[in-house]
Amino acid sequence: MGTADKRTGLEHLDEATCWNLLEKEMVGRLAVSVGRQPDIFPVKYVVRDRSIVFRTAGGTKLAGALLGGLVAFEIDAVDEDNQVGWSVVVHGSASEAETLDELLEAELLPLEPWVDATKDRWVAITPTEVTGRRIPARRARN
Repeated sequence: MGTADKRTGLEHLDEATCWNLLEKEMVGRLAVSVGRQPDIFPVKYVVRDRSIVFRTAGGTKLAGALLGGLVAFEIDAVDEDNQVGWSVVVHGSASEAETLDELLEAELLPLEPWVDATKDRWVAITPTEVTGRRIPARRARN
């Protein structure tokens, strides 16, 4: 699973656990920088070959992902009543599916938009770093 930070009590998740959590979820947040302005967008995604794939339309999200250089992607879960939770952050670069083979492969992914809008651009995040942390149950912290 991971190792606990003696100072904070947070558990640092190993990369395998992070990918397991990424594969189980379907909505995350994409962080980009457009110009000098940071922005965050919720996206529905799938994991394919150790990359994060989402579909979108032209606009700020696509421009920020492709032109900004680097992106961050985050998923998490929180149980407020029990004060436990976890988060996984992926840092990397984004690229758009462009070749016919890439587009055909993307169309086969189980990734349908929730909104009635054309989302015909496919973007993959290639990770340079995958990290995660878990807040353990309070009684496990002592």
